[in-house]
Amino acid sequence: MAFVKVHSLAQLPPGSLTEITAGGVLMALCNFGGEVRAVGGICPHQSAPLGFGAMNGENIVCPWHGWEFSCVTGRNDYDPDTRVATYAVQVSGDDILVDPCA
Repeated sequence: MAFVKVHSLAQLPPGSLTEITAGGVLMALCNFGGEVRAVGGICPHQSAPLGFGAMNGENIVCPWHGWEFSCVTGRNDYDPDTRVATYAVQVSGDDILVDPCA
């Protein structure tokens, strides 16, 4: 599948996080240090929406139970074998585009 526009860079300042859907796939989209990243939007612990969590450095913190996942690698901070998918992101001007194929 091709890249699809999902958000505006102006609406995703550094340190922020949001939930998006691309190609029917729920994702958490964040701006970590000026780099936009996309990971799977469902926590593997109990299916919480990661896009409604918070940022802790490069980690996305699950809003329900505090599990943390790197927005760069998708790995859990405690158990690196537990992870969420990562997705390719492109920024074109103010448009954020994501490839929903992990």
